[in-house]
Amino acid sequence: MSDLSPDVQGLIGVLALLVLVLAGVRVYIAAATVGLLGLVSIIGWDAGAGMIGTIPHSKSVSYALSVLPIFILIGFLAFHAGITQALFDAARKWLGWVPGGLAVATVFAAAAFAAVSGASTATAAVFARTAIPDMLKYGYSPRLAAGVVAVGGTLAALIPPSAILVIYAIIVEESVGKLLLAGFVPGIVSAIVYAAIVVVMCNIKPELGRPIKGYTWKERIESLPGAAPVLIVVVIIFTAMYMGWATPTEAGALGAFVIFVMALMRGMRASALKDALLETSKMTVMIFSLIWGVLCFVRFLGFTGLPEHFANWVVSLPYPPVVIMICILLAYAVLGMFMDAIGMLLLTLPVVYPAVMALGYDSIWFGIVVVKMAEVCLITPPIGLNCFVVSAVRPDIPTATVFRGAAPFLIADVITLTLFLAFPGIITWIPEQMGNF
Repeated sequence: MSDLSPDVQGLIGVLALLVLVLAGVRVYIAAATVGLLGLVSIIGWDAGAGMIGTIPHSKSVSYALSVLPIFILIGFLAFHAGITQALFDAARKWLGWVPGGLAVATVFAAAAFAAVSGASTATAAVFARTAIPDMLKYGYSPRLAAGVVAVGGTLAALIPPSAILVIYAIIVEESVGKLLLAGFVPGIVSAIVYAAIVVVMCNIKPELGRPIKGYTWKERIESLPGAAPVLIVVVIIFTAMYMGWATPTEAGALGAFVIFVMALMRGMRASALKDALLETSKMTVMIFSLIWGVLCFVRFLGFTGLPEHFANWVVSLPYPPVVIMICILLAYAVLGMFMDAIGMLLLTLPVVYPAVMALGYDSIWFGIVVVKMAEVCLITPPIGLNCFVVSAVRPDIPTATVFRGAAPFLIADVITLTLFLAFPGIITWIPEQMGNF
């Protein structure tokens, strides 16, 4: 065991983890390694290794975690059943008439798909295939087309069912149901602000994306049944959780069953079902591995006492809580340039969360705000994952072009975060209407 004080060992552990991640080591491997070595240095090999060895099983059997693969499955079933194309067609016919109409339609179609997906990169990949060809066909700027798809994908981080919100709830031991429902209104607000940015840009420079007109009311109404599966699943999940009729896992299971039946009715083939199940399994294993690795690191930090000491230091700063919160969010913006969203939250929450609670902020409010910051990280260089996904699906559009297309929407994110800071009720109103799950 080391002669260093626990505080010093905690700081060394945090720095070692950051160095490993920035050096390219996968987050779950780096976190588990640092957590194991840190615990061994404090309490010895037998106790430390024994404690780390219990984490995968003890956390895998957590009921709260069972919601993750179900929500992921809903999104992949919807995609492989071709429901996303019908969703975009309906949005195009209803919203194409406004300046930048196809881009606006992409934002709201992505928001609707996010309500059955829960995965930002999956949403971006789906609409890179679905929406970009249509926008380019109608003469839209490749930069706007790619940028709006990358940004639209980020909405899956907020709008329930959101995998990253579930992870936040597990790490900080908050109600999964309340967090999921709390993301609904902020997600819609984000989509509206994104759409407003598109309209403003296309009013100033019409050549970016012109309105698409000529659809009759009959065509619009006839497009609605194709979007019905998504809307039905959203209503089922939201209503069941809000009314307390079902836990998030039960509501998700019912939603998955409904989308599966509708996929079969649309002629889903066995090969498509196999692909949906395989992709669900791959993403679930990736997320579970992250959770296991980071919880090893969290256990180590708990022994060092570093989170509590950091919280005490933050509270003692001679600045108003809102100023400290803005600094925390700016730090997330910088850190997010070099790390993926889930990894960033998993690594920082054990230290930052106690400090934020000590400042008097609401746990659910902070969850939505910090996940919104994770959205921002998905479109900022050099690691902006959604931008790389869009470019990978559309090799004809360079990654740099996607980043430039997404850049104006950072203004929308600043506006949205300002609204959340100024009016926290946007986030907390729905959870406050609920009883405890």
